[in-house]
Amino acid sequence: MAYVDGYVLPVAKKNLAAYRRLAQFAAKVWRKHGALQYFECVGDDLNPKFAGIRFPRTVRAKRGETVVFSFVVFKSRAHRDRVNAKVFRDPVMNDPKFKDQMMPFDAKRMVYGGFRALVEM
Repeated sequence: MAYVDGYVLPVAKKNLAAYRRLAQFAAKVWRKHGALQYFECVGDDLNPKFAGIRFPRTVRAKRGETVVFSFVVFKSRAHRDRVNAKVFRDPVMNDPKFKDQMMPFDAKRMVYGGFRALVEM
């Protein structure tokens, strides 16, 4: 079964273009090092009428922000660990020019975790 790194984070709507550029770049780096799939999804229906905690609340989204839900798919947790180690050693990820532009969002409000697949079809 697959292994997934998932995260949810707030992004100011005015920063979505910058975030998209970052996400496109990151997708190429993760795929280059072996990730099977890479998704970055922007909120579209964030206040559905059902009981539960809505995504904006989980990341304390402020006025003018939206929510990004993202996930990267790997073969296994061990595969994820190998891929992520390569990604974070990649020279481009450690380039000061890249790092200066890296966070068009508030990383302190990001929710992140690794998940093993329970059902896969």
